[in-house]
Amino acid sequence: MTLKSPPLKLMKTAVFVLIVVVFGVLHQDFWNWDNPGLVFGSIPVGLAYHASYSVVAAILWAIAVKFAWPTRLEKWADGEEVD
Repeated sequence: MTLKSPPLKLMKTAVFVLIVVVFGVLHQDFWNWDNPGLVFGSIPVGLAYHASYSVVAAILWAIAVKFAWPTRLEKWADGEEVD
């Protein structure tokens, strides 16, 4: 089986979509709403959570761009021959 086989590509897509959905649910950090604690002695827990969330979101989008970028459409728009 090659890496470009349709079942494997479909499974990779499904896993990535699942990760994005779970990540979207984690954005609603209701467990931190009433937490009065501080991180590093001065940063509220909710703010630290969202700062970390932003870093992970940037990494997730970088992965999406790397693996889901429509290079075929980009080649077509540049006038190059498309496979």
